[in-house]
Amino acid sequence: MAVTFEKATLDNGLTIISETNPDAHTAACGFFVRTGARDEAPVVMGVSHFLEHMMFKGTDRRTADDVNREFDEIGANYNAYTASELTCFHATVLPEHLTQAADILGDILRPALRQEDFDTEKSVILEEIAMYKDHPFWVLYERAMEEYYGEHPLAHRVLGTDQTITDLSRDQMQTYFDDRYSSDNTVIALAGRLDFDACVKQFNDLCGHWSRTGAVRDGKRPQPHDREFTINDDRVNRAYILQVSPGPSIQDDTRYAAMMLGKVLGDPGNSRLHWALIETGIAEDCQAAYDPRDGCGDYYIYASGEPDRADTIWAAVQKEVDSLVDSLTLDDLELLRNRLATSVTLAGERPGGRMQRLGRLWTYLGEYTPLEEELARINAVTLDDLRAVYQQYPFSPKTLGRMLPA
Repeated sequence: MAVTFEKATLDNGLTIISETNPDAHTAACGFFVRTGARDEAPVVMGVSHFLEHMMFKGTDRRTADDVNREFDEIGANYNAYTASELTCFHATVLPEHLTQAADILGDILRPALRQEDFDTEKSVILEEIAMYKDHPFWVLYERAMEEYYGEHPLAHRVLGTDQTITDLSRDQMQTYFDDRYSSDNTVIALAGRLDFDACVKQFNDLCGHWSRTGAVRDGKRPQPHDREFTINDDRVNRAYILQVSPGPSIQDDTRYAAMMLGKVLGDPGNSRLHWALIETGIAEDCQAAYDPRDGCGDYYIYASGEPDRADTIWAAVQKEVDSLVDSLTLDDLELLRNRLATSVTLAGERPGGRMQRLGRLWTYLGEYTPLEEELARINAVTLDDLRAVYQQYPFSPKTLGRMLPA
């Protein structure tokens, strides 16, 4: 696959990057904004996610119906998502429709934010918050993050709360938008069969008037809290357990070892936790994962099962964690390398996947890492690297939360 990396920066600081492949059958475009729940003041918690919805409610040039209709007319696979640290708007199309897809995306990134649309969508957001309250894992996760991060904005709920969304005004949203959705806080990532120079010219015409704001984020590692809590809820009949503990940041090269360690401990289907708890019938679900963040990272361990087995389940989890380093073998390492190489390569086979990887990494790191180099870094991880990252981040300090029947 003849992939070429290309980069341009507009006069207003907007960065455009691409992995151009003349042999690809599709083209993908994504706008990555370095903002999310982490960047919100507590009083406007949830505004980033609310704004994601408002982007599709129309602009000065398009109504909401126009946006959806025009995407559909070109057969676009399009969507958006909001996380703690970034918001993304993206579309994948046939190459001949990339110009139109890019025009729609660039247009909706400057929404009209009409009061009537704001009032209507507020009810939608509140309904979404209510829906997630019916998901035990989500309830436990949000509470765990609040306990773990305390006053740090990484404790913020992406959807916000009933109170913050109800109290949020359209003018508060506009102020947040004007500050965070700036040219110097946005990256446009492209991938697939495309004319990069033509794309740069189009984005200069479309986005060249966007303003810089110098938006920044405090990237210091927050202080995690070592604590436990229990939620009793008469709507559940299972036990749900979640542990959060520190891991390397996305800027730390040890993230590759941390990712592999998380997978050998709790990858679904084939891991220490799976064989010790799922295959033995002790738990219904049990897995672990590593999530790199800006300036910090998290390990998660999650389990669920019969309420009267909750203590047994967690004792078995702790046993696997404590014995993890001593049980590691070269065979484990080879299996992990092969599994990760396959998943990374599969994600990079299509322009949509390459665009996501390219945009996310640049938004966090401000640099380009070819797929081949990332695979080489994965293959270079040794058993000593796994042991070293465990010693540095031994799944503690930790916040341990349980959700049990009332």
